[in-house]
Amino acid sequence: MASTSSQDLVERAIRALPGGTIGNVPMSKDHPVIIREGRGSKVYDVDGREYLDYMIGSGPMILGHAHPAVVEAVQRQMARGSTFFITNELAIELAEEIVRAVPCAEQVRYVSSGTEATFYALRIARAYRKRDKILKFEGGYHGMHDYAIMSLSPTKLSPFPTPVANSAGVPKAVQDTVLVAPFNDLDYATELIEQNHDDLAAVIVEPLQRVIEPMPGFLQGLRKVTQQYEIPLIFDEIVTGFRFAYGGAQEYYGVEPDIAAIGKIVGGGFPLAGVVGKRDIMHSFDPEMEGTDEYVPQVGTLNGNPIAAAAGLATLEVLRQPGAYERLFATGRQLMGGLEQLLREAEIPAKVSGEAPMFDVYFTEEEIVDYRATMRADSTMHKKFVSSLVDQGILRAGHKFYVSLAHDQQDVDRTLDAFKQAIDIIR
Repeated sequence: MASTSSQDLVERAIRALPGGTIGNVPMSKDHPVIIREGRGSKVYDVDGREYLDYMIGSGPMILGHAHPAVVEAVQRQMARGSTFFITNELAIELAEEIVRAVPCAEQVRYVSSGTEATFYALRIARAYRKRDKILKFEGGYHGMHDYAIMSLSPTKLSPFPTPVANSAGVPKAVQDTVLVAPFNDLDYATELIEQNHDDLAAVIVEPLQRVIEPMPGFLQGLRKVTQQYEIPLIFDEIVTGFRFAYGGAQEYYGVEPDIAAIGKIVGGGFPLAGVVGKRDIMHSFDPEMEGTDEYVPQVGTLNGNPIAAAAGLATLEVLRQPGAYERLFATGRQLMGGLEQLLREAEIPAKVSGEAPMFDVYFTEEEIVDYRATMRADSTMHKKFVSSLVDQGILRAGHKFYVSLAHDQQDVDRTLDAFKQAIDIIR
């Protein structure tokens, strides 16, 4: 029987996987973590160590791990079949619920990942507008396709609006179709759109870029100028969808785009994402359009698979319960407020940035308004902070704390104690 100790598994991972990782979290030399299982707000590694989890699968497990309602729904469907490659009842039910919930959603097209969702959102925008260029914002994360990787996390900063390909293997032809602007700079974005409106197919933006809050009027201004020139506005709500409100960031911030990409929460922890939008744009996906210059074929083996749809429906049912979002925000506010207070008391210059369900800290005196502001923060201090938390059994995403409904007051108290110890170390 194969060994399941962490040391042996790390060695096996390094042999079988590039870098010893599945691609999401680098294998730490100091803190190699290989997870065996998760329950509620906790995960457990193969050596039995418990971690309080603020990674929550990089966001989808908003109810916590192995939530009974989700487990029951998935097990019930598993006995009926896992996928059919044809329209199924649960996929229809989930699409109807998404349309009820999300302001811009008149129709839904399923895919299996956030990367696919933003990719196809851009493709249908180009089909609709019959233009090639897109505008995105520096530091915005839209998955791993060629367009999304442009100026995702540049270390060598180029003058706007020139993009930087943050991956090998990206054709220069793609680079020539992407314009880049700084997040929260409405004047620059407006000027860029006005100058290039004849060539633009779409503007894509994370309503909350990573954990950078939109400044008052920024999203509203983007909506106004894109409407003026009839350019589709795409909200990447893979992360924010169903997290800030049941209708997502577009409900929370009060700005309705033409198209949105959704994922993570809506699949309940299973591979499911989607493109949603206005009917006249989504019409490009209709097979009846085949043979026209507007048709966008889109096929995926697991599109709308009933296992993910069952998990998504069960998750959304819990989120509709009275007080769910109030509890989520209350937990997040406690964590954010407690961290801010500890940093003030320690006289460490820092900014806690984001919204209550999703936030992080930057060690800087500068306001965090765009990607370049995050680059000027003290990354060494941040790494020490995160490393100390892992030592204390607190897991988190690389630049983000995700809050779930499974996190309770005991978890908050434990986390604030860990924050204090981490701050004492970096001080």
